[in-house]
Amino acid sequence: MEWTEVDLDTATWGIPADKMKGRKPHIFPLPWQAVDILRDLYELTGRGKYVFPCHGPNKPMSEAALSIALHRLGYKRKQTLHGFRATARTILDEVLQQRVEHVEHQLAHGVRAPLGRAYNRTCTLMNEGR
Repeated sequence: MEWTEVDLDTATWGIPADKMKGRKPHIFPLPWQAVDILRDLYELTGRGKYVFPCHGPNKPMSEAALSIALHRLGYKRKQTLHGFRATARTILDEVLQQRVEHVEHQLAHGVRAPLGRAYNRTCTLMNEGR
């Protein structure tokens, strides 16, 4: 995440097409809690390129650093970074009952399957007979 991609006034993160797997830009609305955190973080890292820098202001934190943090928090072999997408997908659908097409859009997925089951763990477990 680069500071130039974040608009705290409109509470959005605009991810450019060249960073997206589908090569289309993606606008991600930020909840007020994230905006509050980002405003505080700006005081620490806002002079650099990256929101979460590592080894200086112009190098981003690596995915490995985040995986290590998860492991240190006790989630080794229990949760992955990518697994949070599946968790969010399931909660938004099953618990919060959000429209599937909206959830899939937020995950930057094309809605191919009518029920968008790729990341819905409840459907996966039900289909496996669990």
